[in-house]
This record gives sequence, structure tokens and C-alpha cells, in this order.
Amino acid sequence: MALRVFIPFALGYFLSYLYRVVNAVIAPDLIADMGLDASALGLLTAAYFLTFAAAQLPLGILLDHYGPRRIEAGLLVFGALGAAVFAFAPNTETLIIGRALIGFGVSACLMAAFKSYVMWFPKERLALINGFQMMAGGLGALAATQPVEAMMDFTDWRGVFWILAALTLLSAVMIYYMVPEHGGGRHPDAKLSDALGGVKTIFTSAQFWRVAPWCVFSQATFLSVQGLWAGPWLRDVASLSRAEVAEHLLWVATAMVAGNFVWGVIADRAQKHFGLRPMVVSSFGMACFLVVQAMIITQLTATQPEQIIITWMAFSFFATAGILPYAALSQMFPAALAGRVNTSINLLVFVIAFIAQWAIGAIIDLWPHTSTGGYATQGYQAAFATMLGLQICGLVWYVIRHKVRL
Repeated sequence: MALRVFIPFALGYFLSYLYRVVNAVIAPDLIADMGLDASALGLLTAAYFLTFAAAQLPLGILLDHYGPRRIEAGLLVFGALGAAVFAFAPNTETLIIGRALIGFGVSACLMAAFKSYVMWFPKERLALINGFQMMAGGLGALAATQPVEAMMDFTDWRGVFWILAALTLLSAVMIYYMVPEHGGGRHPDAKLSDALGGVKTIFTSAQFWRVAPWCVFSQATFLSVQGLWAGPWLRDVASLSRAEVAEHLLWVATAMVAGNFVWGVIADRAQKHFGLRPMVVSSFGMACFLVVQAMIITQLTATQPEQIIITWMAFSFFATAGILPYAALSQMFPAALAGRVNTSINLLVFVIAFIAQWAIGAIIDLWPHTSTGGYATQGYQAAFATMLGLQICGLVWYVIRHKVRL
């Protein structure tokens, strides 16, 4: 039964993350074919985050009302449609529409899984199973690097998205027919007023807001950089070839897979054997994430290939600690609110990620292109430093409000 629940949702999240980061690899082709500047590239890629975020609050209500199986299966059909639109898009506007449909279609992939796991697994195991789910996303990020680059030898970026459209439709079918129902119908919180009341309970919770800012800025930074700007940085600042960029992104994705597993296991063991709450473990990891970003901004590791790989792997590894607050927050509220708790924090993450991914491009465009046609190093430094500053503000807020117990 556990595998019937886990495998279909893991496949959906695999595809969701592949969509999220694939533009980091195909960006040169999009720029060449569609004539995009940094701001337009950022806006195009970030459209995924905007529709993803817009779906989160109604998604939380729907998940808590009707269960994750039917909701995610239906939304993935829109994801498949978005991939098809992206594949044949004749202009930038159509690309944005396709990308937006993809974001909407995969908006339930993580939250539906988290909701399902709350329904099927004991709460003391949630950090571990959530970590395994995040590993599936990491594998999707990994597949979006060298495997996609290898596919480009046989097809183009349009062909890649036609394949993704077919796989997304297959994923919808698997979830609908493999995942069992739980409880056989609607959840007790059947009235819309009660559902909205649950959302109000979350957003008026002092404990929620003590944790949210640091978590949100940390995850938004990771999503916006890994999903797009890591690739151009490796090309423009580290002066790597296209093949080398894909190889480095493969290692970055591998570190993400490892991080999701390791942090989930650490949080599980720390809580079980030492009574340490998930937020304690997460705080350590997110603090290390700040240090790594400072190293990237100051270019302490941009001279030697081995140092570049290690630093960006550390970036990905420590960033994944920022997912632990999801499990921490879900334990603070009744199980019936689990979907809305997770989608509430996810709403904030993806709104900021949308703004950040576009804003990073806008900041980079403030500097003239280099003689080779790339983006200026100073632009990357300014943009990444802005995101680092926001995370430090979140950390300061969390420390000030340290009385919360998670």
C-alpha cells in the first residue's frame, strides 16, 4: 500500500521539478531562437512560479476537501497541455502561456503528496517520507541536466517538451488509477466558510509567521537560481562550455538528491533519538546555505573547476534543509489543515520565487553585456547579493522571535 501511494506521487514530482529547472539547460537555445534578453528569459521561466503560486490557496482547500488523488490527476492534464503549447510556440507570448499552464498543472505535485502522506503515514515519519519525496524531485532536476543535453543531439527543445507532455499525461493516469481513496469521500471540513476559516487560522498564527520569512526567502532563492540562473552564471562567470555547464548542473542536482535524503534522515533521527525538532536541524542547514551563497557572490570559488563544482553542490545540498519547516509547521496544526498549511507556505515561496527569478534577470540587465555576448559578473553579484540580504533579514526575524517551539 505504501508504494501505491508513494510511487505515483513521486513520478509527478519528478516531472514537476524537471519542468522547473530544464530552462537552465535549454536557455541558450531559447535565447538564440526567440531573441530573449535576461529580463525576458527570467520572466518567461518565472511564469511557472506565478501560476503555481496562484493555485496554492484554492489547492489547499481542494486537497483537504476532495483528497489528493483526483485533484492532482486532473491538474496534470493541464500540465501536459502546457508542455504541448510550449513545444509549438511561435513567439515569446505563447511560450509564456505554455510555461504558465505547466506551472498550474504541476502545482499540486508536492502538496498533494504531502497531504497524502499525512493521511497514510504516522506523523513521526513525515520528515523522512517527505525527504524521499523531495529526492524524487531531485532526480527530476538531475534528469533536466545532462540527459536533456544528450537528447538535444537527437531533437531540439521543442521535441523535449513533446516528450514531457506525453509523460505528464501518463503520470496523471497513474495517479488516478493507482492511488487508493482514503475515507471514500469529502473531508469533514465541507463548507467553504469553514475551509476559508482554516486558511485564516494559518495566516493569523504567530508561530507560522515566525518561521515563514526565513524559509520562504531561502527556498525562493534556491528555486530561482537553480531553476535558471545557475546555468548562465556557470557560462558567464566561470567561463564553462555548454557541455561543462550541463555536467556541473548534473552534480548540483545530484547534491540536491543527496540533501533531500540526508536532511530527512537527520531530522527523523534527531527527533526520534534526541528530541530535536525539525526546525533546529533546518536552521543549521539554512545558515550553512547563507555562507555558501556569500562565497559564490564574492567569487572565492570561481577560479578552479573543482572548487566551482564543490561550491555549487554545497549550494544545492544545504538549500534542501529549507524544506524541513514544511514538516515542522504541519505538526503544529490539526491533520485536517495539513493541505492548507503546506500550500500556504508554498504560496509565499512561489510568489517570491516568481519575483526573484524575474528580478534577478532585470538586475543583471542593468550591466552591459560582455564582449562575448554574456551577462556581466557584476550583475550576477548584485542580484545574488539582494537575495542573500533578504534571507539574512528572515534569519534575524526568526532569531528575534526564537521563543516558538517547533
